[in-house]
Amino acid sequence: MAAISFDPRLHVHVGQKNQGVVVEEIEGLIRVYKNGHVERPPIIPIVPCTVAGGVIAKDVAIDKLTGLWTRVYAPSYSYKMPLLVYFHGGGFCVGSATWSCYHEFLSALASKAGCIIFSVNYRLAPENRLPAAYDDGINTLMWVKQQALNGSNEQKWWLSQCDFSSLFLAGDSAGANIAYNVATRLGSNGTLDSSIKPLVLKGTILIQPFFGGEARTATEMHTTQPANSALTLSYSDTYWRLSLPLGANRDHPWCNPLAKGVAKLRELKLPTTMVCISEMDILKDRNLEFCNALASAGKRVETKMYKGVGHAFQILHNSPFSKIQTQEMMSLLKTFINQ
Repeated sequence: MAAISFDPRLHVHVGQKNQGVVVEEIEGLIRVYKNGHVERPPIIPIVPCTVAGGVIAKDVAIDKLTGLWTRVYAPSYSYKMPLLVYFHGGGFCVGSATWSCYHEFLSALASKAGCIIFSVNYRLAPENRLPAAYDDGINTLMWVKQQALNGSNEQKWWLSQCDFSSLFLAGDSAGANIAYNVATRLGSNGTLDSSIKPLVLKGTILIQPFFGGEARTATEMHTTQPANSALTLSYSDTYWRLSLPLGANRDHPWCNPLAKGVAKLRELKLPTTMVCISEMDILKDRNLEFCNALASAGKRVETKMYKGVGHAFQILHNSPFSKIQTQEMMSLLKTFINQ
């Protein structure tokens, strides 16, 4: 229960009456009322931060004013390790660093890849529409920078093991969108390092990145999704309506990074980008277009397609192929982070 009280954005008001008209809903995940009230049923178990297997995990406050915090995973290895700053998925509207599925995935990844992981508990829409989540990502990096420069004894348990010259931004779905947009902010002035020194951004890892656009792709229109799919076209549209700035459409650059053409991408200074795509995901075509655009803009991009699995398979394990493909993904990420 301590984890619940530590997460101020988990406003679960299940069963409350007289809230009035429902204006947006994804069944079982989120219900938004006309009066602004938001319900998020507890669909995924939440867990405290105790971890076995040689990984220490603790919840650390970053900004008490906004409620920003992170769950830090530190494997007990004797050498300096890369730092992976990770943003969970959930369409910008649901999800938490306390969700059991993310806790299990990231504690295993920290151990296997040999890296410190920050699982960022960013603010959610619609209460905090974009760019709030991007701001939280930048603020997390600035907090890490300050720790690196003026580290306190309180944070020594992970600081002493951290190689700040090897920083990676990562996330799945909406979290991958956040990782990308944080990276583009860092690279918008032509350099990646000046604002976050001594941190050095070495790469971004985008797992099934949640992008969109007004024009539909073939996989958005025609991919048949199973009943337990994590992302349908209807879900996607609802998430964008709830998370984009009021009045924006799906060709807003935060949703559609290709809306302004490849020329805009050329102006950005970006590190090597790893993009993990799922064959059965409605985002498959959009993710492939994004990878092709990055390559056309002269950016270094590595792409991996996971066969026979859909959106968020590595988190939800909702396919018979999930376990094998998740282990393959972890091995790939280990290689990318430590190359």
